[in-house]
Amino acid sequence: MKVNSTTFQEIHEPMYILEEDLLRRNLQVIHSIAESADVEIILALKAYSLWKTFPLISEYVSATTASSLNEARLGYEEFGSPVHTYTPAYTDDMIEQVARYSSHLVFNSWSQYTRYHERALHANPKLSMGIRVNPEYSEIKTALYNPCAPGSRFGIISAQLPDRLPEDIEGFHIHCHCENGADVFQRTLKHIEEKFSNWFPQLKWINFGGGHLMTHKKYDTGLLCRILQGFHQRYPNLNVILEPGSAFGWHTGPLVAQVVDIVENGGIRTAILNVSFTCHMPDCLEMPYKPDVRGAEKLTLAKAKAPEESHIYRLGGNSCLSGDFMGSWKFKHELQIGENIIFEDMLHYTTVKTNMFNGVPHPAIAFLHSDGNLEILRRFGYEDYKTRMD
Repeated sequence: MKVNSTTFQEIHEPMYILEEDLLRRNLQVIHSIAESADVEIILALKAYSLWKTFPLISEYVSATTASSLNEARLGYEEFGSPVHTYTPAYTDDMIEQVARYSSHLVFNSWSQYTRYHERALHANPKLSMGIRVNPEYSEIKTALYNPCAPGSRFGIISAQLPDRLPEDIEGFHIHCHCENGADVFQRTLKHIEEKFSNWFPQLKWINFGGGHLMTHKKYDTGLLCRILQGFHQRYPNLNVILEPGSAFGWHTGPLVAQVVDIVENGGIRTAILNVSFTCHMPDCLEMPYKPDVRGAEKLTLAKAKAPEESHIYRLGGNSCLSGDFMGSWKFKHELQIGENIIFEDMLHYTTVKTNMFNGVPHPAIAFLHSDGNLEILRRFGYEDYKTRMD
């Protein structure tokens, strides 16, 4: 059906809506950077795994990166090419399978490498293996997402590397960004080179991980290309890989919800929605961050209490978690039961981190084509909830 992409007034159920034009815009930026900087940019499934759009994405990038056996299989079977795989810990019952799905496989520790590298190569002799290293430097401000925090369980520090790497280690994987700009990468790269450049002549590739938010409107893509071109000049033997996730799904579509009730307590009015922050927008509580709501103004908590005519509402989810709310927003009118509340930018990470706590109905997933037609990719029902407990 045709929909109005501004109001989505035709939508009367909770729904994540991916917009083709916005996705293609991001993909064109990513492809342009890869061509200009002569690097390989691949899709991180941990941030975006809407596999029914893989045929579109494969027009612009050639591979995906996985963090688990399930993601590796999804990338291999649905994207149609071997994946780059890293997980903090492989296990006896998964190592051969994940190796067969992978073109590149990264170990988190020397003990993991020692235990599994021969089995991985036996399962896939074409496999290119690497080790994750920790530069002990990151500008990520939210501790929950900082892989270089003191005592981190991720990667090997430079002091733990032998002068001569094992013959079958062909690459380094380094991840220390989260929605950062090119300027942060420029500063981080200095630390990486200071710590690890002595080993670069022994390698074939280096993976600078995700968190490079190259599709953000303020991201300096020219600076990124110059940084990568300069790196190529210094280390021409290294193939460079980037694996952003958020950059692919950044501002590619909203979560559309509906108002189902309005309650008031202590001068605070809460619009109860048919979605849940803890179930359907968990990063809002984890990060935490307050999403943009179309047509509404974000307010501080101090301004949450206001006269009724001011149209100020806190937005509450429909789970039984007491903290399943965020607030407050100022709307241009009095909210009505049944009207749409449109949460902006809800496709990256949000869609992969949802859960069915309380059995709360899960939003549908839809694809808005360039011609204005809305295609429902998936609806969720009772059987989806029931079979998770089967």
